[in-house]
Amino acid sequence: MVYLTRSEHFNAAHKLFNPNWTYEKNEEVFGKCANENWHGHNYELLVTVKGQPSPDTGFVFDVKKLSTIIKEHVIEKIDHRNLNLDVDFMKDKMCSTENLAIGIWQQLTPHLPEGVQLHCIKLYETPRIYVEYFGE
Repeated sequence: MVYLTRSEHFNAAHKLFNPNWTYEKNEEVFGKCANENWHGHNYELLVTVKGQPSPDTGFVFDVKKLSTIIKEHVIEKIDHRNLNLDVDFMKDKMCSTENLAIGIWQQLTPHLPEGVQLHCIKLYETPRIYVEYFGE
């Protein structure tokens, strides 16, 4: 099995706020991330697929096609957007980096060709904070 990773970048705003809690409880749990005026991140997205290299090309998957799929089904929907308000696949979800990684997985999986599997979504919220999701 060979693993191929494509890196992409996007910027987005969000707010962590549980409407079932008081303002004070949200502040206690989420701190500055509960800011009423939102806050943003410069996200780094790493999408890893796996498969066997083609005998004809030597590729697991054409990286240009992978980039196009990521841009069309994820980046165009979330770049310079408010994740809470503007992104259909995050509607009615807590807009944590964890849930965003799951949502990205769900956006990409149906668009990969037979023989190519999504292995991992690695999403950096900051240079020191990231999540990994393996579809489980």
